[in-house]
Amino acid sequence: MSVTNTHTAIPKSVATNDDLDFHYLRKLGIQYIEELGGSLWTDFNSHDPGITMLEMLCYAITDLGMRIDLPIENLLASDKANEQLSNQFYRASDIFPTKAITAVDYRKLFIDIEGVRNCWLRIAKRTVYADCKNDCLSYTDTIFEGLPIEFQREYDLKGLYTLLVDFEDLDDTLSDEEKEDKIQEIKDTILEKYHTNRSLCEDLIEIKEVPEKPISVCASVEVETEADEELIHAKILTAITNYFSTTLRFYSIKQMLDKGYTPDQIFDGPFLLDHGFIDPEELKEADLRSEVRLSDIMKLIMNIEGVKHINDISIGNCGSGEEQLNEWLICIPADTKPILCSDSVFSYNKGVLPLNINETQVDIYLEQLKEDAQIENEVPEDERDLTFPESTYLAPESYTTIQNDFPETYGIGQAGLSAIATNERKAQVKQLKGYLLFFDKVLASYFKHLGNVRELLSINGGLDKTYFTQVVEDIKDFEDLVNEYPIISSDATNEELTKVLFGQQDDTVDRRNKIVDHLLARFAEKFGDYTFLMKALFGTATNEIVLTNKKEFLNDYIAISSERGSAFNYYKQPKKKLWNTDNISGFQKRVSRLVGIKNYNRRVLSSSFVDIYSLENADLKTVFRWRIKDENKNIILSATEEYKTTAAANKELYFAVLQIIQTSEKEVQEACENGIEDETTIGNIHIHISDSGKYSFDVVNLDQPESSKDHIVAKQFKYYDTAAAIKKAILDIISFMKFKFTEEGIFLVEHILLRPEFPKEEDVIEEGEVSEESEVEIPEEVEEVSEDPKPPFLPICTDNCEDDCGIDPYSYRVSIVIPGYTYRFSNPDFRNYMENIIKEELPAHVLPKICWIGHRDSDLDNIKEQYLQQLKNEEVSTIKQLDDQIVALQNKMPPPEDLEAQIAALEAQKIQVPILIEERRLEYLDSIKDQTNDLVEFEKKYKAYLFAKTSLRDKQPLDELKGLLKALGDLNTIYPVGRLLDCDDESDELEGKIILGQTNIGTL
Repeated sequence: MSVTNTHTAIPKSVATNDDLDFHYLRKLGIQYIEELGGSLWTDFNSHDPGITMLEMLCYAITDLGMRIDLPIENLLASDKANEQLSNQFYRASDIFPTKAITAVDYRKLFIDIEGVRNCWLRIAKRTVYADCKNDCLSYTDTIFEGLPIEFQREYDLKGLYTLLVDFEDLDDTLSDEEKEDKIQEIKDTILEKYHTNRSLCEDLIEIKEVPEKPISVCASVEVETEADEELIHAKILTAITNYFSTTLRFYSIKQMLDKGYTPDQIFDGPFLLDHGFIDPEELKEADLRSEVRLSDIMKLIMNIEGVKHINDISIGNCGSGEEQLNEWLICIPADTKPILCSDSVFSYNKGVLPLNINETQVDIYLEQLKEDAQIENEVPEDERDLTFPESTYLAPESYTTIQNDFPETYGIGQAGLSAIATNERKAQVKQLKGYLLFFDKVLASYFKHLGNVRELLSINGGLDKTYFTQVVEDIKDFEDLVNEYPIISSDATNEELTKVLFGQQDDTVDRRNKIVDHLLARFAEKFGDYTFLMKALFGTATNEIVLTNKKEFLNDYIAISSERGSAFNYYKQPKKKLWNTDNISGFQKRVSRLVGIKNYNRRVLSSSFVDIYSLENADLKTVFRWRIKDENKNIILSATEEYKTTAAANKELYFAVLQIIQTSEKEVQEACENGIEDETTIGNIHIHISDSGKYSFDVVNLDQPESSKDHIVAKQFKYYDTAAAIKKAILDIISFMKFKFTEEGIFLVEHILLRPEFPKEEDVIEEGEVSEESEVEIPEEVEEVSEDPKPPFLPICTDNCEDDCGIDPYSYRVSIVIPGYTYRFSNPDFRNYMENIIKEELPAHVLPKICWIGHRDSDLDNIKEQYLQQLKNEEVSTIKQLDDQIVALQNKMPPPEDLEAQIAALEAQKIQVPILIEERRLEYLDSIKDQTNDLVEFEKKYKAYLFAKTSLRDKQPLDELKGLLKALGDLNTIYPVGRLLDCDDESDELEGKIILGQTNIGTL
């Protein structure tokens, strides 16, 4: 018996359409009535008022169901111009394409350039020789002289390419110089487009015109009596030229759909081309010919209208003197294209009459055929993309009371009761209207939710709530039923009513997180692990932070999806596109959004908004405080207490930032409009008014009682004269913390770009003059680059050639540099998570070296000042005593990169040194001052290198390259500090786990 494997799948259609079936709803309602009230009510006939109410509600539900079942384009339509479908959804041309990844992608990009008929990407061979005994590299094998064979290795760099280009025929009226200029212009355009779409750890080092092999074709052709021999000759020449080198055709979106391609297949590859779509199958077939077959040429000629038959035909090598071994076949060398040479001869006859060809007329026909092909190849811009379906706004949220649909005998409609109705009857009507109002309110809320679907499911939605309701209109004598209820529906009244009825029930952040998770799932993305980790770092503030991260991820999805394998554009860029710029790799953008980095631009990270400084408290112990400065170096927030460690200060600093971010600008606006009083709390901001009428504010933790020292988190030690001034200050600091304040970022250095200049006779691509628009400054020292006899290579460690993987530090290698001192980046768990994300998102063939480095730029200055102050207070009687104390002190210090721990150790020793030994003291101080901030040094050298490198391609700015290589070699990963427990002090706790290889150990 055979076993058939069945696939379990989620059904695409899960709708039962029960909400559209009135009779089903009525039957189900009666069943509920029987279950709940069967012992009290048995009359279920259609004349019964309860059944009438049931039927009215069933009709209302079917109305809601029909609106839900509207075409999605109508359901999401809006009466506002800025909320149309085109603003709610990504286009297919936005979401499906990627920057070029494969050779086919690059071919499409370059063929789209005017003047390029076809092109092919080839691997460029650049050999490197490795001396495994001395751990050094060279481009020449002279490095092996006198070296035993077992220490000799060689390899080719990977990721370097040469582009072979088949240029279109240029106008014969151009001079040779003009043609060369035109070819160079096309090459420059190719370079610009390549570097805009360059893949990570790859580079284009040469652009070559495809070498030509002339082929002669001699043919005698008989044509029809009525045929135009000049037109036939032009068509034969065009057909043979296209056979030798294929010209690809561009198609419209409709033509591609008619070919059977689906939208995801059509848009697979690079972004929209300027001329249309290229059929991938045709592109695959359009390769350089390896042979020319006579039978193929005969078939081409016979397929031309007007050709009767071929009397005689032959092919041969043109002018090379090369012997032709096969009259039916000519082999073409690799990476060479055949061309029709001038020795080719074509003769025509009609019957027994030979024909004379008018070459002038042939040229006219050739030009006409070329123009016809260009016209056929032109695709209008509006035919290169899918359009959104037409939509009609049907106001799905509109709702009026069901009470007006009841029979008039009920007296609850607009007609009301008769004039002779008794007071008892009037009371019964009011009672029924109040009872039905409950159902009206529920239904009105459902309809309002339906009207807000487009914003609830939009990544650009500006809604600050997830529950909605609206005023129920058209209820007669409504003011007699409820108090303080609006009569006329409007945006303002509906918003106020929603706040009153759903304000406490609506957990906006939690519900928005679930909605955004749904949108992320549609892109096969998730933030579950990230959210779990963030809860350990930020506690109750996590959901709002993560929600913001998710929104930023979705808003940037076009870039972080389409550019995930792309590199940054380093070639001929202005300075503003190299520093303080988003011109970075797609990998950096994607990882930044996945781990919640606010600003992923390449910029100075060491110059922080944060200043953590040490001071001596009343007990003569070293403590730490923090303050935050704005872009103008003005202090805008300060700590209110002293901390034992910088880690604790860091944690409280970020908590204060979160408290500010969680304060709503809208709440501030509303509170200020209502008037600010003393001791007013707005969100997490507490406002004071002094006796003199001055305003100030604190950042508070509402989870802590006012009597607790942890209630006030931070202060702005500044006073304001008016309520308007304090309002502006609060709004400014909220905006600053939300959109500008950050210390996190990622640097990525592609090692392939650091390769030394290849020794060669001439550069394939000239440096060229830089246009004024580019604003690129070419350093003077660039001209000396190629004269260095020993180009600087990256260091290698080969273990005597036992591991070949270590001898190539360039091919598909990157260094990822991350500041290791920030609140999240100093957390071991977050580091592990981020390293896993980096390895998952980096292309599988790229090997990263991840460095968590550095200190804030101001930290080192503070540390040196602390050393200086300590040494000024030292007093001993002899130089020997000083040396002994310094050695003893250094033996107790953590590794030298942990400068903060060194300060703490110095202060704990309380060494006393006399002024008599000032020379030795200064000598010790100089050794401390030599310590540098490796993050600062890296940023300076990397920036200088980029500015110098941008005007070059295969050349290197020697001085800047050496500086960058040294800075990379000096990078040291910093680890969180773990302290050994002092058994004599039971109050001390071990703040961090001691992990081998991941912790600096300090003493208490």
